[in-house]
Amino acid sequence: MWCVDVVISARNIFPPAPAGLRVGLFGGSFNPVHEGHLHVAQTAKKRLNLDAIWWLVSPGNPLKGDAGQADYDQRLAGVHKVVEKNPGHFVCTAEAALGTRYSIDIFAAVGAIRPAIRPVWLMGADNLASFHLWKKWEDMVFAMPMAVIARPQDEVRARFSPFVQRFGFARLPQEAAPVLANKKSPAWVYLTAPLHDQSSTQLRDSLTG
Repeated sequence: MWCVDVVISARNIFPPAPAGLRVGLFGGSFNPVHEGHLHVAQTAKKRLNLDAIWWLVSPGNPLKGDAGQADYDQRLAGVHKVVEKNPGHFVCTAEAALGTRYSIDIFAAVGAIRPAIRPVWLMGADNLASFHLWKKWEDMVFAMPMAVIARPQDEVRARFSPFVQRFGFARLPQEAAPVLANKKSPAWVYLTAPLHDQSSTQLRDSLTG
């Protein structure tokens, strides 16, 4: 639960947003940021009819070990370079400001600090297989609509993941994507799109190989 003092002191951790703004929340380690990330963000903004994308750069991903703990300032700078070339995209350091490593805490903060926006959680389909390992993942699905964007790493097991089995009833057809931000949770769409095969793992391997 967010107390009044925390809300007041944290008002500036999210970009200014008028009531009704349709915002895609795109979280990740971005270690390093690459064209695949941008592909997901751009696809979501266009297909979901979003007004803005907030890139939530995580200080550390509990599920990624060292890969999720790499130098934060360096990763943040990389995202800034990508975002500054794309209107409607904004870098957000909310997780660092709030001292959290869990997306569920960001959901709570958005609800407390920017209650008038219409948020949609964005993630690449490669996250489907492990989403059930995220802290309070079911609460997240009930908290706001979600969009899953196809990625080359989307294995068959991801499509039969606990997430899909648990919330298959809440899946909407792709045709509903433009109004997803207006839907009541739980609601999610799976967006197919031309795939971009670049990944952070490939980039790290190329730098260390």
